[in-house]
Amino acid sequence: MIKEYYIKNMVCDRCIKVIRNELLAEEVVVLEVILGKVIIDTDNEELTKLKLNKVLTENGFLLISSPENIITEEVKIELIKLLNKFPLKLEGNLSDLLSAKLNSDYSKISKIFSATEKVTIEKYFIKLKIEKVKELIQSKEFNFTEISQLLDYANMNYLSRQFKNETGMSLTEYKGLNENFRNSLDQIV
Repeated sequence: MIKEYYIKNMVCDRCIKVIRNELLAEEVVVLEVILGKVIIDTDNEELTKLKLNKVLTENGFLLISSPENIITEEVKIELIKLLNKFPLKLEGNLSDLLSAKLNSDYSKISKIFSATEKVTIEKYFIKLKIEKVKELIQSKEFNFTEISQLLDYANMNYLSRQFKNETGMSLTEYKGLNENFRNSLDQIV
């Protein structure tokens, strides 16, 4: 029997690799692992779920069962995927994109996300973008203007103000620290 399980805190390709390898080591028949979801072929659902929970718990992930939490995690995953493609170019607005990706009305998605995370989707997306800005500053590949263009800011001043509001420091101050003050994507709320 083929079963889909939804997983919280998957934010990158390494998460996929860890879950796949750990489940295979537990002799679970893994058909597919993508961000936020694993598809398993099982004859014993109870035993498989025990093994899955063990693997997830040991690696900082959680099994999601409520429809609201699944929608919330799907929103997070779509936004993280969006920020992994440069330059960021939203065709239309964020609400239209999420409605299409989740095949649901944005007002419903937004209400569920805000209720479960205690923050709006827009505010969450800003937090993700700021973490991406920190990553790009630390990579030292781009200047501030290039970073603002890569992340689809109207101009560098807007990025600068938003960065200061979120972090309490200017872009230059952050760059001068030469330390990693980034937040893990699975910890952003």
